[in-house]
Amino acid sequence: MYIIIVGAGKVGYTLAKHLSEEGNDVMVIDKNPEVLKKATDSLDVMCIKGNGTRVNVLKESEVERADVIIAVTDSDERNALCSLAAKRLGAKHTIARIRDPEYAEELSMLKDELGIEMIINPEKEAAMEIAQLIKFPSVSSIETFANGMADLVSFRLLKGDSIVNKAIYDINLKRCSVLFCAVERNDKVLIPTGDFVLKANDKVYVIGDHTNITSFLQHLGKYQKKVKNVMIIGGGRISYYLVKLINKVGAKIKIIEKDYNKCEELNELIPEAIIIHGDGTEEELLESENLNETDVFIALTDRDEENIVSSLFALNARVHNVITKVTRVNYSNIVKKVGVESVISPKMITANKIIKYVRGLKSKDGNFIENLYKIVGEKAEALEFVASSNTRCKNVPLKDIKIKKGVLIAAIVRNHKIIIPGGNDIIKVNDSVIIVTERHNVMGINDILLEGGL
Repeated sequence: MYIIIVGAGKVGYTLAKHLSEEGNDVMVIDKNPEVLKKATDSLDVMCIKGNGTRVNVLKESEVERADVIIAVTDSDERNALCSLAAKRLGAKHTIARIRDPEYAEELSMLKDELGIEMIINPEKEAAMEIAQLIKFPSVSSIETFANGMADLVSFRLLKGDSIVNKAIYDINLKRCSVLFCAVERNDKVLIPTGDFVLKANDKVYVIGDHTNITSFLQHLGKYQKKVKNVMIIGGGRISYYLVKLINKVGAKIKIIEKDYNKCEELNELIPEAIIIHGDGTEEELLESENLNETDVFIALTDRDEENIVSSLFALNARVHNVITKVTRVNYSNIVKKVGVESVISPKMITANKIIKYVRGLKSKDGNFIENLYKIVGEKAEALEFVASSNTRCKNVPLKDIKIKKGVLIAAIVRNHKIIIPGGNDIIKVNDSVIIVTERHNVMGINDILLEGGL
């Protein structure tokens, strides 16, 4: 596919990297020669210096033959205008990043008239992911499938945990219908089989429905009861969306923001939260606001360094659930090494959504991607497909299907029920099939099958 990315910032660069690695022809447009040089030096992409809203620049990029144009500049207006112009000039599909809450709502209603196939709001998507993490306070990450019916959660195994040094088939799950999908050990991804022995410090990924995941975590002693107190550092757009999402659970929410004018604005926009004017990197202020009584601490400022520092204070105060926003890829590993397990990256959330959409367009067998998440530090993927009449392995027992190495069929959802599959289970048309794999660029269910694998 020929893909044009307008805007080579953090999200644009990440998209260019992943989409080019998946074999697409990628053109990047940006006005800044420095970011274009970085893209040219590091990635297998083409670049044009210029304004992506200008017709002559779009024509130079051969927009009329573009399968997808993705507008991710730092301006909502430019992204909308670029998408509109590209569509009129012949681009098949357009995607625009729109961040302003009011503008996003208006454009969502008008996107069909404007010819924009996908509008994505990174801050809103990040807030939704944090809200999911708050649902299971004891886990590091949570991804949802099948319209929220299935959860894929991850957590770190500690030395004293009851399942450490046990093979998976020896673990007494006490009727909990869950499946171990992946294990991160020493920065490597492992797809476990029944004889796989779990070790302390492993990060494990487990899938099941909400009830069974809850029972499993209770069985391990890792389940935390309802969240009562939430402290948020930084009063940006993510905080705004997050308060609207979690206010319904009845938690007491505090936001600490050092910009006085923004505090006044937040006081009007989200009266559900207590707004405190101050610096979230000052330990004395955090302690005076009862940090030690906080159930969830969320660092959401615009500076990674401030988020890391304030998170360290929260860990030192033994806050059980610390969530940290980072934008730099190399900071994610640093944050995890100091003890923060839950790391949020709005740019990766945005990139995953767009990659899912692009792969769906490339699918040849009708198995469009419903969900896509990069897990285990982007070394593996969890994907959801809906089986169609073109699915080659339908109505065949799983034990008789030859699947490529590094692939696991983790769950099947049929008639609003989750099946943790065994060898005799089959895939039927219209089933949601959730796959965890080390392989990248999986477009459909048929891609996981070996040649002659039936």
